[in-house]
Amino acid sequence: MPKIIFILLVLICAVPGVTTPIALAAGIMFSLIIGNPWPKESTVASQKLLKISVVGLGFGLSIQEVWSVGREAIGYTVIGILLTIGVGLLLGRLLKLKGNTAILISCGTAICGGSAIAAMSPVVGAKDDEVAVSLATVFTLNAVALILFPLLGHVFDLSQHQFGVWAGLAIHDTSSVVGAATSYGAEALRIGTTVKLTRAAWIAPIALLAGLWFHSDQKAKFPLFIAGFILAAVLHSLLPQLSVLWNFLSIIARQALVVTLFLIGCGLSREVLQKIGPRPLFHGVILWIAASVLTLTGILQGFIA
Repeated sequence: MPKIIFILLVLICAVPGVTTPIALAAGIMFSLIIGNPWPKESTVASQKLLKISVVGLGFGLSIQEVWSVGREAIGYTVIGILLTIGVGLLLGRLLKLKGNTAILISCGTAICGGSAIAAMSPVVGAKDDEVAVSLATVFTLNAVALILFPLLGHVFDLSQHQFGVWAGLAIHDTSSVVGAATSYGAEALRIGTTVKLTRAAWIAPIALLAGLWFHSDQKAKFPLFIAGFILAAVLHSLLPQLSVLWNFLSIIARQALVVTLFLIGCGLSREVLQKIGPRPLFHGVILWIAASVLTLTGILQGFIA
């Protein structure tokens, strides 16, 4: 019966009209109440489908738009990453977090959630339990962000451009950035996706610097789905006569993202929640709130355009 319900929910999430917050909530409730019958398989599927969806979203943008937003975002993206990692490491010392947990949570908050944690863990020599705790912490906050950010965006009366920048800079994972931006509006999705991918592109450089610091021979690869997103935008610009096709692929990608959020929600199990200790969770929450509040303040005051 759990397998049948799982399949039915996946099919329902593939129907146009189902939104990302609904899909995420359905996945979380299904996992906590009934239990995910395919935890490993759904995790792998969500990672692959997310990358495919992000590439597909590129067909809805011109390369000029991607370049313009990415060029504007690169300055405050770098500053935000360095500040977040620095504050995160300091906070980790104050909370006396052991091992590499503070490093992993800080990089996950600063760069790209689970992807950054996965890239950094072999570089810093993290243990399996440190990786599990960091992933569980970031994953839980991602689920909160997807629902909370659009609500706060309306409370502060953010424009779609402002919300896209805020989501792209302050939410951990690409999936939650795109999910929150999708529920806010088309322009928010365009801005948020581009800003987020500009931020995610720093996974490899930061991992390289960490490797030099820790004298590690492990290397992190550049996320290829970012290159796919850019290539899709290039095709959109070079072949405008195929605009109907590009629009169709973009629509399919947005709905595929809804299915992705359901699969991600199914990963929030009781076992995941039990892995989060009070100190790592406190570290992740405080660091995330600080980054979100400072970023929002910068946007409202006009320091971040």
